[in-house]
Amino acid sequence: MNKLVTVSIVFLLLIFSFTQVDLRLGELVAFDNLENISKFLAEFFPPHTEKDFLKAVLIALWETLAISIVGTLLSAIFGLILAYFSSECTDTLLGKVFSDFCKFLLNVLRSIPELVWAALLIISAGLGPFAGCLAIIFHTTGVLGRLFSDALENVPPEAPRVLRINGVSNFNIFLHNKMSQLTVQFSSYILYRWENNIRVASVLGLVGAGGLGQLLSFHLGLFLMDKACTVILAMLLLIMLVDGLSYTIRKRIN
Repeated sequence: MNKLVTVSIVFLLLIFSFTQVDLRLGELVAFDNLENISKFLAEFFPPHTEKDFLKAVLIALWETLAISIVGTLLSAIFGLILAYFSSECTDTLLGKVFSDFCKFLLNVLRSIPELVWAALLIISAGLGPFAGCLAIIFHTTGVLGRLFSDALENVPPEAPRVLRINGVSNFNIFLHNKMSQLTVQFSSYILYRWENNIRVASVLGLVGAGGLGQLLSFHLGLFLMDKACTVILAMLLLIMLVDGLSYTIRKRIN
């Protein structure tokens, strides 16, 4: 009976979703629209290869890579700190309250997408890569902090309990027992988020947060499609390189 109710609810949600989204797939493959799409795509080729422009693209590419690296690294540090306080400091009433606050903060940080963070932070931090880096830090801290916290809470309790009985502090248990078990898992989480953040950093510039996205937004706004094509190809190349590097590192770690 419960399964039938669950399936019925899911089915009704699917029907409701399709009624709310005005899907007109027939128009997408209509002859006139296909012709317009073909003309639009034709304007992208060949890519712009002027030397000075390629230099600007390389600078923006490095900026995007730097945003993702710094954002991910600082997110891992802040996320680990919040994960520690949210999962390891629950012995006292004050510690329990602070732990709940840290969990709430992690939920807030990861609930707001990077693009929204960037749009908000541009107001105070200004245009450029700093706002993009902060946007990644805020969101990814919430994501990694939650993953780290869940992993810490799922560590088998026997060894920490014995250490605690023998007078070892929570911090030393965390540092020497739990972290030794979870280093590989945490490293995989960080590398996976780096793969995601390189994609995010590539598009944060669409709201003025620097990097390749800002360069793409500028040239699309001026309808310079050949230059936009060059920027898009640079994005794809950067993402492929980071994905390959991350996969290689994770494979070696595991």
